[in-house]
Amino acid sequence: MVPLLLVLLLALILFGAGFALEALWWIAVIVLVLWLVGFFVRPAGAGGKRGRWYRW
Repeated sequence: MVPLLLVLLLALILFGAGFALEALWWIAVIVLVLWLVGFFVRPAGAGGKRGRWYRW
């Protein structure tokens, strides 16, 4: 009975980790796309120079 519970627990942990990693990949892709859009569509700064689109 204990080995069966351990196998089920391991399957549950791996399923949860797989779902979390999949979600993190999608979040990383969305952030990359937003960064690229912000990089190419940044407003003009003082003197006609291209300004930074982020505030660090």
